[in-house]
Amino acid sequence: MLNDPLAAALTKIMNAEKVGKKEVEVRPASKLIKKVLTILNDHSYVGMYEEVPDGRAGILKVHLLGNVNWCGVIKPRFSVKCTAFEKWEKRYLPAKDFGLLIVSTPLGVLSHSQAKEKRTGGKLIAYCY
Repeated sequence: MLNDPLAAALTKIMNAEKVGKKEVEVRPASKLIKKVLTILNDHSYVGMYEEVPDGRAGILKVHLLGNVNWCGVIKPRFSVKCTAFEKWEKRYLPAKDFGLLIVSTPLGVLSHSQAKEKRTGGKLIAYCY
């Protein structure tokens, strides 16, 4: 039984990147994992993904580009205001303007740069660089 499917998915992606694979299967598929993968795709960390039904929750086939150095979830899910992203960038990212934090906001799941532009806060979910 998985306690955190998002953590398992990001760990699977990171391990496959380290080994040099071109594709990885992530299961179970959930809306949150799809939104996180969409953000990672928009920022060119992973390629496109496709959903394969398996009669249960589904499988996501993710095409890898070799651009992920490190990624993970942020536990506990810290609340962050729109003016306090810099503190969390210093904690989770290696350098300024390098990598991204993924935030769950009232406007949906966004990267921290998009949340700054829209001037909204939320809960930190994950990071990737």
